[in-house]
Amino acid sequence: MPLPSPSLFWRTFLWIVALIIAILLAWAQSFRLFEREPRARQIAQQVVSIVNITRSALVYSDAAYRRQLLRELADNEGVRIVPREPGDDVTPWPDDALMRAIAQRIFDRLGPDTELAVRVNGVPGLWVSFDIDGDDYWVYIERDPLVREAGTQWVRWAIVAAALSLLVAVAITGVVNRPLRRLADAARALGSGRIPERLPEHGPTEIRAVNRSFNRMVAALAQLEQDRAVLLAGISHDLRTPLARMRLEVEMLELPEATRAAMVADIEQMDDIIGQFLDYARPAPQHPKQLANLAALLEAALVRARLPDTQVTLDIDPQLTAPVHATEVARALDNLLANAHRYGRRPEDGRLDLTLLAHRDGTEAVLVVADRGPGIAPAEVERLLRPFERGEAARSGTRGAGLGLAIVERVARLHGGRLELLPNLPRGLRIELRLPLA
Repeated sequence: MPLPSPSLFWRTFLWIVALIIAILLAWAQSFRLFEREPRARQIAQQVVSIVNITRSALVYSDAAYRRQLLRELADNEGVRIVPREPGDDVTPWPDDALMRAIAQRIFDRLGPDTELAVRVNGVPGLWVSFDIDGDDYWVYIERDPLVREAGTQWVRWAIVAAALSLLVAVAITGVVNRPLRRLADAARALGSGRIPERLPEHGPTEIRAVNRSFNRMVAALAQLEQDRAVLLAGISHDLRTPLARMRLEVEMLELPEATRAAMVADIEQMDDIIGQFLDYARPAPQHPKQLANLAALLEAALVRARLPDTQVTLDIDPQLTAPVHATEVARALDNLLANAHRYGRRPEDGRLDLTLLAHRDGTEAVLVVADRGPGIAPAEVERLLRPFERGEAARSGTRGAGLGLAIVERVARLHGGRLELLPNLPRGLRIELRLPLA
């Protein structure tokens, strides 16, 4: 299973952080390279000075004070003089760029026969050989100038610099991604059927061009939606007026009862199909959602459905509320109950056995309409959610245009929820309308 792709904000943020880290590493490496030469010169000068001063002290000092001088060098400066023996156990300096540069300068000042060591006879430190009148000695420097002072001040400065760098990275990422986030929010609102606010047409050239094109598209869609609303209103008026006259004329004609009932049923079917067309093509509400009691909406839809000779099992949470467009949810529930009334009857006796549920499931409110009818095959679910698609049983019937479930699915998407068609074991169909609670 592929890992979820991070958002553009985090991608940009991580790239900036990676760039900062790369710059710091490059700076550290450059500092080391440029610092090597001055540091090698400084350390070599210190070692040569200590060796020369120590040799001069031994050669030119009064023999009576020489022992005291050596003791003061050992106590105060950490410098001792040790005779050099052929059998000394010597650990030479490590072979790296800095040590080679220091050694070369020491050899230039003290002679190529000078021996350098970091440990002699198991004693660590800085050891430098020299001779006085053919006698070999070691100068042992206890305070190794090669060792840097490990202060903590740089740690505090590094933490402050890292924190400031992260804050700057967050600020830069927010500024760079703000136009794209605004465009994504507007596209999301447009996808849910709402008309988003006009995007600002200023800033970088690319952002101005995208926002200007998006604003033109939104304006064109809004005009198209307005024209469609006018067209649908006209169609509804022009079609339903003659249908009403036809029904009145049918009622007044002296026709056989069976013929009259069939003609009235046909007129009602045409009126119902027109209503479904209007419901499906109705524009999404532009006003904000409001908190509504979903259990009350379900009970009201059951009353409107007027289902005689129906066994209804209610299991609802009377306190179930969610921010919704109440009119749209009521329309969806009407369609679900109408769908169950037409296609959810038991095959053996034609009775309608419904179970209506309204409860909370995590962060979602779930409205359920379940029947004991023939149900539908799982492979048919995706097809039946498309407009103008009907099941095999519905095709042979006399009512419906195949828009009922499509209308409910549209209402679910309008609220950021989903519609699920599931088997109602052991037999039947269970339709769940899931709406977010927040």
